Amino acid sequence: MNRRAGEKRKKPWKTGLDAAAVIVLGSAILFAHAADSAPAAPDPAYVQSFDKWKADLIDDLKKSWLPLAGLYWLKPGANSFGSDAANAIVFPKGPAHAGEFDLEGKDVTIKVLQEAGATLAGNPLTSAKLDSDVSGHASVVEMGTLQFHVIVRGERVGIRLKEADSAAVRNFHDLMFYPLDMNYRVTAKWVPSDGKKTVDVPNVLGDVSSTPVVGTVVFKINGQELRLTDLGGNPSKGLFFVFNDLTAKSDTYPGGRFLETDPVVDGTVVLDFNRAYNPPCAVTPYATCPLAPKENRLQVAIAAGERFDKAAHAHH
Repeated sequence: MNRRAGEKRKKPWKTGLDAAAVIVLGSAILFAHAADSAPAAPDPAYVQSFDKWKADLIDDLKKSWLPLAGLYWLKPGANSFGSDAANAIVFPKGPAHAGEFDLEGKDVTIKVLQEAGATLAGNPLTSAKLDSDVSGHASVVEMGTLQFHVIVRGERVGIRLKEADSAAVRNFHDLMFYPLDMNYRVTAKWVPSDGKKTVDVPNVLGDVSSTPVVGTVVFKINGQELRLTDLGGNPSKGLFFVFNDLTAKSDTYPGGRFLETDPVVDGTVVLDFNRAYNPPCAVTPYATCPLAPKENRLQVAIAAGERFDKAAHAHH
């Protein structure tokens, strides 16, 4: 390197001024380029609202996702359950033989032994038909420190188990985020669709669901025009995206991150990638998250939002 630099210096400058001017011009160009990509600092009000949003995110993880202790897919007919290994569904703790789940179509009836001490809505439970999560009012059964309810995913019907006294919640420290950078908070143009288009959204189970497209957003990051397809959002309430980008190779959750927006106003909407966050699958093997559809795999690096420590999750 020095030899080449030395060779360049052999050509004598006509005057000292030219050399100085060239140096100043060169550094001005460098500075302009750096300013274009330098992180833009947020103001205190923004930091405060971000911190509150992040605290809510952590609260939701601690309540809804970190306590998950199992996900069991039911077979048609009777599925015995309890902590004994001889059961069709083996719980990590609780009574050795608690009872059975009976699956008929997508309907689940539970029969529980009285000594298992299960309750539903605070009342002792021996037998009941259980409403699933897709009903909007899932029947949650409690048994000691365990809670469980029925989930329906495509053709699958399963039991999702939570542990109230969860080590995962106790051992949880924090989420990792990139430093806040206002260059990644952009105003996008909303392009409604004709209502006929759908996208295929895969999930971690390998199912693919055809999701109607309400519209797409068009925006620029570092001068590059990009698009994202909304997945089941509502322009008057807020949009929802699952996307991934080039940071997924090393730094962010490979399956894609979630991004929500405020309502669309006058054909535009703000995308704040500082608030891109990992799906629950990043913290538990018992969630069934959507993955980024091919339409939402961006060929740029979005170095904003939540990060993912691959090494720490290698055991999943």
